[in-house]
Amino acid sequence: MESVYIIGAGKSGFSAGLLARRKGFERVFVSESSQPENSAELIELFESNGIEYEFGKHSFDLLEEFDLVVTSPGVPPNASIITEAAKRGRKIIGEIEFASQFLENPIIAITGTNGKTTTTALVDFIFKTAGRKSVSAGNIGTPLSDFVDRIDKETVVVLEVSSYQLDRTEKFKPKVAVILNITPDHIKYHGDYESYRDAKFKIFANQDEKDLLILNFDDKETYLAKSLARGEVAFFGFTEVEHGVYVKGNEICLRFPDSKNEEVLMDIGEIKIPGVHNLYNSLAGIIAARFFEIKNEHIRQALREFSGVEHRLELVHTLDGVDYVNDSKATNVDAAYYALRSYNRPIVWIAGGRSDNNDYEFLYDIVEKNVKAIVAIGEARGEIFTNFCTIKRCYLEDTLEDAVRRAREIATPGDVVLFSPACKSFDMFKNFEHRGKVFKEIVNRLR
Repeated sequence: MESVYIIGAGKSGFSAGLLARRKGFERVFVSESSQPENSAELIELFESNGIEYEFGKHSFDLLEEFDLVVTSPGVPPNASIITEAAKRGRKIIGEIEFASQFLENPIIAITGTNGKTTTTALVDFIFKTAGRKSVSAGNIGTPLSDFVDRIDKETVVVLEVSSYQLDRTEKFKPKVAVILNITPDHIKYHGDYESYRDAKFKIFANQDEKDLLILNFDDKETYLAKSLARGEVAFFGFTEVEHGVYVKGNEICLRFPDSKNEEVLMDIGEIKIPGVHNLYNSLAGIIAARFFEIKNEHIRQALREFSGVEHRLELVHTLDGVDYVNDSKATNVDAAYYALRSYNRPIVWIAGGRSDNNDYEFLYDIVEKNVKAIVAIGEARGEIFTNFCTIKRCYLEDTLEDAVRRAREIATPGDVVLFSPACKSFDMFKNFEHRGKVFKEIVNRLR
């Protein structure tokens, strides 16, 4: 029987460990370099399931005792444990690769620099609106391993996959693959932009002529994937195409090879979630739904009802005529750009965190046009101040709570206080979810 060494005791690592046990692996060992806050709970769960474990280190010598290494998302390729495993000739894969080999369900895999979570949640919502069996999994929250042997074979898995997760795939083969957009991100992990893009492109590497690749026609980096595709390709965007979904005037139109006629689905104003970026997300979701023969009436209903996901342009509270919006998931400049484009009212923008080689010049025009004032926090606050102080009023604050108070002082009825950091969260928070929850707690305490 096989044995597996799992790197990381987070959700993905723990879930992969349980799956390995369910599948009869003789030995399962989970190695976590840190000391988890919930270590007592993990120890109880590991021991009750016959899983070996260690915290606070990675034991290199134990690698010789295992056939396979499964690594968690975010463990960089140059991490010492990865380097050592490769040196010893161990096969190294990620949790998505590990779980998918045991799964017979059709998979809609969704990636992109921005919009992955919203599109994943939207597609799942469309399926459920149509009365079809579906689950959302992956980077959106629940590891893929959790669903193996626990869902009907007819259930469609809508899977959000990050570049981290795709980087360690070999045979992963989704029925439908979606690439929403690609802009520089996670360069510290991947080493350079080309490696980041190549990781994204692995989403369709094993597809064949019976599979579908959905690409953003208006994103030049995404469009490059067309020439590498082995399966069917459909496009979405603001350009009329022969196969796909596009915006024409104020209408969403569809055209597919089996019918030369253009179909008008709905008016773009009927979509509930705001912003041009969410319009793009919706177009991609429509194609994925139609591939599985979901009727237009159900797609329309879902798009009219879907209200978005937590931490992504999430309206938290309206106080004294001012909307407070949580966009903590905007961990890069591109995501912040789309958020700043989403409102036609003055914006008091709260930004900052840990920069990832951010190019703020990309935001100059939209800030000039839509932003009333900027409140900067975190490690990047100096960069943000320097970049924008000559075109907008800028304020430096030490904490998020101070920033919210300052924003409240600046905002007047009709304004939007938008927390869209454009930065990673790790300077002050555990992750973007923690950051968003803290923002919501602060806003909900305002009186």
